[in-house]
This record gives sequence, C-alpha cells and structure tokens, in this order.
Amino acid sequence: MRRTTVSAAVPLAVLAGALVLSGCSGSSDSDGSDGSDGSSGGLTVSGAYIPQPVSADMAAGFLTISNSGGAKDELTSVTSGDGDVTMHETTGGTMEQVSRLAVPAHGQLVFKSGANHLMFDKLKRKPTQGETVTVELHFAQSDPVVVKMPVKSATYVPKTGH
Repeated sequence: MRRTTVSAAVPLAVLAGALVLSGCSGSSDSDGSDGSDGSSGGLTVSGAYIPQPVSADMAAGFLTISNSGGAKDELTSVTSGDGDVTMHETTGGTMEQVSRLAVPAHGQLVFKSGANHLMFDKLKRKPTQGETVTVELHFAQSDPVVVKMPVKSATYVPKTGH
C-alpha cells in the first residue's frame, strides 16, 4: 500500500495540489456545485466535484454518498473512461489507498480534502474548470451509480464544507 504524509497545517489550495501530486448531470445541488445527485436504492450522491488539477495526468475528487437504507453497504471501486481511479483515506496525516470504504446504514461516506478522497491517475486529458468527468461508483450490495463530477477552480470550497 502507498502511504503519503500530508501536514495538517497546509492551506487548502496547497493540500489539494499535494493530493493531486501524490498520487451528477444537470441541475445544481445544495452545495452550489453543478452536478446533480446520482442514486441507487437507498444510496444517493451529492456535492461531487474535482478541483482543477495542477498536473496533466493526476487529479483528486470529492463527493458525499448518503445511505438512507437500514443496511450498510461498501464502495468497492470507482471507474472512469477518463483514467484510473483509486480510493484513499487519510488518517493522522497519512494517506493510504484502500479497496473498500463503508457506507453506514442511515449515514454518509464523505470524500473531502484532507480525508477520504478519490485519486485520478493516468488521465487521458487534463480536466479544466467548467468540464465534467464521469465516474461509476461500484458497491458490494447496491447497483452502480454514474456521477458527473464538475471540475471547479483549484481553490473551490463547497458551501457544505466537504
């Protein structure tokens, strides 16, 4: 497993750049992003976005998966026609690639800067602000969910704080 140390004192814009270097269609949702919610069964996706990357072939992605159902699920993989996508969690300043992340019953799995996040690698093109990157989320129990992730400015901070 790859591990990378990230300082908690690094400003948000620099942290987003460090994450990049280390490895939903239509209407506006509640955090003001351009992506709409994707859903499958009791799972919904909101707040998806990618900060415009500084690298031509790597980027980070953030979103929230909500589970309104009574049973937990797990995010098992993320795929994209735009490049390879891996899931990472950050604990105590250490970033580690993981193969599964829990989506608790009546809870959320949050991907945000400095914590859980998606890493895009070997991108076919550098995503630029105003474009979207399509991903498909795969779960242990639920059907896949397709999400269009808008590319925001490198310093974008969602209103919801994730």
